[in-house]
Amino acid sequence: MIAVIDAGNSRIKWGLHDGVGWQAKGVLATADVAWLSEAAEDWPADTRIVVCNVAGAHVGHEIQTILGKRHRDIHRFVSAADCCGVTNTYENPQQLGTDRWAALLGARGLASAACLVVCAGTATTADLLTADGHFSGGIILPGFDLMRDALAGNTAQLPLADGNYCDAPRNTMDAIVTGCLHAQLGAIERMFGKIAAGEGARCLLTGGAAARLQPHLSIPVQVEENLILDGLVRYGASV
Repeated sequence: MIAVIDAGNSRIKWGLHDGVGWQAKGVLATADVAWLSEAAEDWPADTRIVVCNVAGAHVGHEIQTILGKRHRDIHRFVSAADCCGVTNTYENPQQLGTDRWAALLGARGLASAACLVVCAGTATTADLLTADGHFSGGIILPGFDLMRDALAGNTAQLPLADGNYCDAPRNTMDAIVTGCLHAQLGAIERMFGKIAAGEGARCLLTGGAAARLQPHLSIPVQVEENLILDGLVRYGASV
């Protein structure tokens, strides 16, 4: 049995996998990390645990303390030069965000063609994975909510917008929401253009903002809710 934990800036997602399929999954706010102990109580004592943490040292310490009371087979997931059929061509492979690296491993388990791996959360990342399994580079930009919050917090007359996406917005709320979405969609589609000519190329999209972005993308796109967890399971099965 493998338990995997994806600790992000806003949410912690976890799953329990038996090698065939998911036995349990859950999500909680990162600020409520202590509640992870309730989920872990149901995991067998010999469960192999893999932790991917981009939420900072304090959250990492809390997770280790919670799990260490009952479990011993705990692995801290880190980025590497290669793993599970993926080669990391980052200038310094260890500097690649572990959530991005996990998503790439998950994508490799799903796709044999070239793909763009997009994680749409607090930040949005778009990473290129070639058909032969090479991560060839990617981008990071503020996520949709972060863009919207930045306008509200740093301008005198723009509100925190709760508008709708429109082809030609004619009120401020819709203009902000549409503008922030265009920024996200444009970045993703420009990155996809680098692999669009490849047979079977597609975008694999995950993260809390995936449902907001997917309907407006004009490229082949596949939403994968558990892409990071899938990658952590692949890693956990290999160690």
